Amino acid sequence: MRVLIVSDTHRQNGNYLKALERVRPVDLVVHCGDVEGSEYLISEGAGCPVEMVAGNNDFFSGLPREKEFQIGSYKVWLTHGHNYYVSMGNETIKQEAVSRGMDIVMYGHTHKPVVDMGKNVIALNPGSLTYPRQEGKRPSYMLMETDRDGKARFTIHYL
Repeated sequence: MRVLIVSDTHRQNGNYLKALERVRPVDLVVHCGDVEGSEYLISEGAGCPVEMVAGNNDFFSGLPREKEFQIGSYKVWLTHGHNYYVSMGNETIKQEAVSRGMDIVMYGHTHKPVVDMGKNVIALNPGSLTYPRQEGKRPSYMLMETDRDGKARFTIHYL
């Protein structure tokens, strides 16, 4: 299974469409919030199922603030992260994920990519395709791929 994970596109969708073209085919797209009204474009452009949540800039969105779903054998919790103080680090969000019995938490908000393979939970932030804040400030996204045994690996990619 191939999953494209993106976040913080902020209604500037050119890089999202470029990322899709680079990684196609994918079985699922996950957007960690701050779509700012681009729900339809993100869903229709994907050509596959999409999981998406509202971020702190999705003021009038009907998107849920959080979602829980399965990717293979992994229990995934999806949230933008701003309600869990991710700008200060990811310890709070990881603790919450563990308390919910999740295997993976996917979040955004910081605009900085993270793959944190913890002992009890995997924390993933794909960064931002529009306004990156990490050193080098390159737009980023993440690819999750599962092997034949269902084990996932995660890679950060840059445009």
